[in-house]
Amino acid sequence: MDKFLIACLGNIGAEYAGTRHNAGFEVADALAIKHKTLFQSGRLADITEIRLKGKMLFVIKPTTYMNLSGKSVKYWLDKEKIDISRLLVVLDDLAIPLNRLRLRPSGNDGGHNGLKSIQETLGTIDYPRLRFGIGGNYPKGMQVDFVLGKWDKTEIPTVLQKIEKSVEVIETFAFRGIEPAMNEVNKMNFGG
Repeated sequence: MDKFLIACLGNIGAEYAGTRHNAGFEVADALAIKHKTLFQSGRLADITEIRLKGKMLFVIKPTTYMNLSGKSVKYWLDKEKIDISRLLVVLDDLAIPLNRLRLRPSGNDGGHNGLKSIQETLGTIDYPRLRFGIGGNYPKGMQVDFVLGKWDKTEIPTVLQKIEKSVEVIETFAFRGIEPAMNEVNKMNFGG
């Protein structure tokens, strides 16, 4: 059975629920709901397993906090003996507009502490990542407040569209590979 690790980044704790920095967790929850599975508490992550026509998706929400995400990702890759090419990291990204998603086979951390941790722990930048654009619409010096702030009411319809599309992209990635998944999503604009 082909195995995949879908690592959806966020911060644990009720105070972070519904914040921009937890876009990855929101995608993980939507994926679990669609496939009628529940997250269980596991080592360094909440985890659920989704079986899809000969594929096994291990979906994790690291419980290490964002800046230590690499520990969780490495643990589950090693435990389940999953090749790094079958890892997909889902995360929020300030440098991408709210109306976009961007899937790439590799790349730098772009200042994202979760990616920085994964890169340091795995010793490579060559792993797929789905960046969930949150935009950069904040006053100078207010980046942390923006990232840890909740979605604005006007943003929610776009966010929900993107969460739904992210779930489809994860499925395409597992079934058809990264190229078809990239073709499916990288040119799309979401929202009004």
